Amino acid sequence: MRAMPSSILGKGVVAATLVANNAPINAELISAHDHESQWVFDLLFNNTTDIQSTIHSTDTHGTNQVNFGLLKVFGWTFAPRYADIYDKIRTALYGFRHPSQYGADALFRPVRKLKTDLIINQWDNMQRIFVSLARKTTTQSVLISKLSSSKRRNPMLQGLWEYDHVHRSGYLLKYVDSERLRRNVQKALNRGEQYQQMKRAVSHANAGRLRYTSEDEQALWSECSRLLANALLFYNMLLLSEAIARKEAQGDAAGAAFLRAVSPIAWTYINFFGRFAFNEDTEAVPLAAFVEMMTQYRPRPHDQTIEEPDDEESPATKEKHMFAVSNRGALD
Repeated sequence: MRAMPSSILGKGVVAATLVANNAPINAELISAHDHESQWVFDLLFNNTTDIQSTIHSTDTHGTNQVNFGLLKVFGWTFAPRYADIYDKIRTALYGFRHPSQYGADALFRPVRKLKTDLIINQWDNMQRIFVSLARKTTTQSVLISKLSSSKRRNPMLQGLWEYDHVHRSGYLLKYVDSERLRRNVQKALNRGEQYQQMKRAVSHANAGRLRYTSEDEQALWSECSRLLANALLFYNMLLLSEAIARKEAQGDAAGAAFLRAVSPIAWTYINFFGRFAFNEDTEAVPLAAFVEMMTQYRPRPHDQTIEEPDDEESPATKEKHMFAVSNRGALD
């Protein structure tokens, strides 16, 4: 999601959030003017939770000249959704042979041959960049911004961009060929958007407008909102898990499968308004009663369609991959 400056003065901050399987596992406050792509690596590399994704999706704003290559080096697969995939295929597809060698019947012809010699000759210099990113010897987002700037041209950068072309070209071909991959990327992005909607609902106070000016207060406000959103997600997942377990115990495989397809991002049944009192005398939440209500629900005929798992399976290793997504949400 793209966030615009918050005022006519062009000032503002946004929260860049990393969401994996509906859970917001990392977030950074960034300037509204920062390009989303320079924070993708930062969010992934500095995720300290137990939830570790293998495939990362963004929209077009999360792409640049280095993210495909950098994420691949560090063990992630970059899987963005381009606004115009056909234009991208025509202008950004590279091959290991000259375009004329692909034949007249080629569905997609590369724009030129990859300069593999440039990658090989600059590989040692490129590895120094990788080490700098891993050791955090410089601010990661700033370094990536400089690496992806078209204003800077030297053999090392050109080698890095060429390395990026290799992995981006492979992804473009796979994206066009695999309907499942396209569907999974879209699902991941939808989950990110749904999380932002829930976070806005949680942050309803003061109409969701940020009232703090210092960086520490802004960061605290953002993290508190993320904590509340995570608490709500945990509550929803607890209810769903109990309901699924009950359905399985009853031998209702169809009912359990239906509940597994239900998103835990839900909040319309929660009253965010009013006065909240926290004390030791508060009655326990009647989870059993809520679970019973959920298990009594009978889906309508058009609700019976169960979606396929949204993790991509590698044909070579049969390894399951977890999709994650990063996007931006305005704080003010």
